[in-house]
Amino acid sequence: MTYEELLIEADSEGLIVREKPLAGSDGRIKGKRIAIRKNIPTLAKKADVLAEEMGHYHTGVGRIIDSNNTHSRKQEHSARLWSYNKRIGLIGIIQAYHHGCRNRFEVADFLNVSEDTLTEALEYYRQIYGTYAAIDNYVIMFEPYLAVYEKME
Repeated sequence: MTYEELLIEADSEGLIVREKPLAGSDGRIKGKRIAIRKNIPTLAKKADVLAEEMGHYHTGVGRIIDSNNTHSRKQEHSARLWSYNKRIGLIGIIQAYHHGCRNRFEVADFLNVSEDTLTEALEYYRQIYGTYAAIDNYVIMFEPYLAVYEKME
């Protein structure tokens, strides 16, 4: 999803999103108000941040500034996974394959996510599924590199 599409979805959910100068983080959420750092250089990165903040909204907003706290780390993990599934997902990787994407850079560009976010998402998926995931007639390999195979029946 693009930044504009996420803004529309956020609005339809009653979330108020504002771009403003922020110190110390790219985004914050309090209640139904989301602040995105104004000078984030690309729309893909802004969408990454907005999706993660929406993930916090959907998975349980709480004060998670202390990353040494186990509960805070779990909330951060849940929000990130929500955002990765929203913006990428296994189906998105398969769609990128069908679009002709042959490397991570092309996949990130096709999915409108930053390369860093794609790399992080693939690592999360590898932690969840192991070295590969099977979905419908496809196998998505996470190691030793990203690859999609279509099962022929």
